[in-house]
Amino acid sequence: MTSSDTPPVPRRLPSGVHEAVRPGSALLRLETTASRKGVLDGAWWPRSRDIGAELPALLSALVAHLGPVSRVGLDAAAWEGLPTRIVVDDHVVRIDSFPVGDDTVLVTRGDRDIFSLLVVPPDTAPDAARAAMAQAVWADNVRDAEQILIDTGSGRGPLG
Repeated sequence: MTSSDTPPVPRRLPSGVHEAVRPGSALLRLETTASRKGVLDGAWWPRSRDIGAELPALLSALVAHLGPVSRVGLDAAAWEGLPTRIVVDDHVVRIDSFPVGDDTVLVTRGDRDIFSLLVVPPDTAPDAARAAMAQAVWADNVRDAEQILIDTGSGRGPLG
């Protein structure tokens, strides 16, 4: 068997990364081309459903890697006190309410470059959260956020 006969191995994060993931963390797979293959571009594990407390840190991390973020789409029913805009690094980011579910956040860079992140429920057990976040950033992931949370036991329990 030649090396060209060997099936490609999905690229995954090194196992040591999983141990460092704590509530308040984000894992990102940032492919900024139109040919992004995975369903999700990353994952976020907020500490709470208080978006005013949680979103600034996520946006600061995203801005550091993506550049200016223009919009964030969240499901208003999933978050406490959803504002209409937030200032991050002296830049106004518009917050839009979409019925995307409590398991997804959409981040827009520019006018059309949209990144979709899995949202791990704040009260998820660490091992389940790490497993869900790792699956969300697999380069070949074809499952949506809801299915990943179900498959990893991260649950879809009550908000808050």
